[in-house]
Amino acid sequence: MHATTGTLYIISAPSGAGKTSLVKALIDAQTQIRVSVSHTTRGMRPGETDGLNYHFVSRDSFLQMLERNEFLEHAEVFGNLYGTSQRWLEKTLAEGFDLILEIDWQGAQQVRKLMPQAKSIFILPPSQEALRQRLNNRGQDSDAIIEQRMREAVSEMSHYVEYDYLVINDDFATALDDLKAIFRANQLQQLQQQQRFSDLLSQLLA
Repeated sequence: MHATTGTLYIISAPSGAGKTSLVKALIDAQTQIRVSVSHTTRGMRPGETDGLNYHFVSRDSFLQMLERNEFLEHAEVFGNLYGTSQRWLEKTLAEGFDLILEIDWQGAQQVRKLMPQAKSIFILPPSQEALRQRLNNRGQDSDAIIEQRMREAVSEMSHYVEYDYLVINDDFATALDDLKAIFRANQLQQLQQQQRFSDLLSQLLA
């Protein structure tokens, strides 16, 4: 069997749709998938680890990396800068890993221009009420911030039409199965299988 190049997946969702939990469960279940670790200028939250959740850098460092064109995409969200290292991304895909980019619709537009072969998935909540409830349950934000996040969410969700796949996160197990199905189906595409099983295919056609 020959090595195959990994596939880049863009996954976007409004805050509170359950994207982080779904992606974590997917990674835990599948060894061939990695998550891109973004650089960010925002402060570290309790329980986060530098290099695992994000690469936490100063605003000056981030801007210097930007000047050197080191980011595949970057965006400013709630006053903080976020960016994806192009070199690390290309190295990971070359090693045969599927790679997930958890980015917003603006970042997704940037990535699609540079890497049109990327697959994109949008995760939606089952209702606005469910989304508001999930944001409230976090217990992290004031009512004013929750209202701001709800307005942002409605704006973000309007961009679902730009994505290849839609997953509705109503029942967590069902949404996770849907995500796994997308990854599995793409791994079974003819070109991917041709790279993986080139020796077998040669033998079958001999």
